[in-house]
Amino acid sequence: MTAPSIPVLDKHFDGFLFDMDGTLLNSIAAAERVWGRWAARHGLDVEAFLPTMHGKRGIDTIRGLALPGVDAEAEAKEIERGEIEDVEGVVPLPGAIDFLNALPSKRWTIVTSAPIRLARARIEAAGLPQPPHIVTAEDVLIGKPDPAGYRLGAQRLGVDPARCLVFEDVMAGVLAGEAAGADIMVITATHTHELVTRHPSIASYEGLTIRLDQTGAMQIVRAA
Repeated sequence: MTAPSIPVLDKHFDGFLFDMDGTLLNSIAAAERVWGRWAARHGLDVEAFLPTMHGKRGIDTIRGLALPGVDAEAEAKEIERGEIEDVEGVVPLPGAIDFLNALPSKRWTIVTSAPIRLARARIEAAGLPQPPHIVTAEDVLIGKPDPAGYRLGAQRLGVDPARCLVFEDVMAGVLAGEAAGADIMVITATHTHELVTRHPSIASYEGLTIRLDQTGAMQIVRAA
């Protein structure tokens, strides 16, 4: 834990909404291999570019570069194929599998900027349980930091976003969760630089479990 007391541990939530990459699993090595080759092919400064592409939809990253003569949709599909084929080194974050398995199956989901096929491939490669509902890049017109994904995730769980806890690791996702009206927990397991927010953070899911109240609402507790 990063602090002896974390306020959200005192609250009860109807739903948990998880980002995927960097929040439940570590896919940095695989993603950067694929994106690094793409960036080099387009003459970009690979070292400067790679930190900018995490946590966003691939098509949004490519469009934001405004590269002349580049078909963003076609390039995003090419990158998606490469990432689906390369899941070597995709691993769960410490404690993530046990934590997810402790949750009621209809009370949590994943809200990711990855396309559905890539999301399912990485979840499987990491050995995480597949959520019954998942929000992916194809489900929204605008990706994070727009709140549409987290609002849709809460809707699919049948709960109010204000009664949800969002788990995130990058600023675009934090901003999306805030705009959706949810509480935020920042996951720092894959951070190389501190992410400065007003929200609490945890290094991993180790030592955490869930307590249900009489209404079925979830409270995070530290395992004895």
